[in-house]
Amino acid sequence: MKLLHLSDLHIGKKVHGYSMLKEQKEILNQILLLCEKENPDIVLIAGDIYDKLIPGEEAVSVMDYFLTNLNKQKRNVFIISGNHDSGERLQFGKEIMRQKGIYIAGILEEALDCVALSDEWGKFNIYMLPFIKPSMVRTYYKAENCEDAVRKIIEKTKIDCSQRNLLIAHQFVTNGTWMPDCCDSENPSVGGLDAVDCKVFQPFDYVALGHLHQAQKVGRETIRYAGSPLKYSFSEVRHKKSATIVEMREKGEIKLTAIPLKPMHEMREIKGKLGDLIDPNHYTRANQTDYIRVILTDEEELYHPLDTLRNIYPNILRLDFENSRLKQQENTEMEIENETELELFEQFFQKQNQVELTSEQKEWIAKYLVK
Repeated sequence: MKLLHLSDLHIGKKVHGYSMLKEQKEILNQILLLCEKENPDIVLIAGDIYDKLIPGEEAVSVMDYFLTNLNKQKRNVFIISGNHDSGERLQFGKEIMRQKGIYIAGILEEALDCVALSDEWGKFNIYMLPFIKPSMVRTYYKAENCEDAVRKIIEKTKIDCSQRNLLIAHQFVTNGTWMPDCCDSENPSVGGLDAVDCKVFQPFDYVALGHLHQAQKVGRETIRYAGSPLKYSFSEVRHKKSATIVEMREKGEIKLTAIPLKPMHEMREIKGKLGDLIDPNHYTRANQTDYIRVILTDEEELYHPLDTLRNIYPNILRLDFENSRLKQQENTEMEIENETELELFEQFFQKQNQVELTSEQKEWIAKYLVK
């Protein structure tokens, strides 16, 4: 059985106010061509299909286009909801879609949804676990955190470990105290309540994960995040985007291959003084149209630097400054955060009056003003 593992399409996403729909349609076309070349039996999409609970019309049209063309290629498609999706909306018409080989699990109904298939090596079971939080499964399970909920769901599902079993899930998965690589939009919750230890997935030969945008394994090689097909923030500039081919033969024999994906526009950061960045020796025509974050290090005030930069780099999405004045300001703010209200009032009083508070004044301020 040959599968293509994708996740985190985030169709309809905007990056710093810029719509990524054109980029997304292009990368989905690239994936369709990849399917024609690699000929997978199954395409797995592990959540965050859309970027919003209520996606716009254009976003829905792009997903419709992608699914329609996968169906024309006669691919079986398995889709689960992610934390950005509305599970109920995503699985609208799921029984009709199932007749076309498109299987959707938007919301959990007590046990894992399972589709049993077979090939030359025997039975092959695909289980689907849409994104959950304990509050979302309270009807069926009493769970203190996500790991507890996922464990109880898996235990409730009768899984024959002598057969080949695959799970599609969209959760924040860890390996003991080890934490996976995250981008700036994927910070785990305080206290780790959303973390799920990879050991709970022991019954599954392969776990196709979604949620994190960096392609990576968690624990063993066969528990993997596919990562997003495009870079969606500047914290992802060093990511290598890809689609994962999973070949499952007889029980215990799995081959994984990462197929690189190439975006229409690369995303990168450039840093330096304004004069250096607009110097023709600093750039080439090939990278002028990249999506760029500029970090200017000039000490002096600049007149409309963004306009100047956009003459060279038309797709600047973010402009930041980094110089000694800003560092001094940050240090001052950090010092203020570490001082008490009384200390701050003392500094204010001295600055305004050029004298220090007397001991009697300090006692009075502490008693009546500082709570």
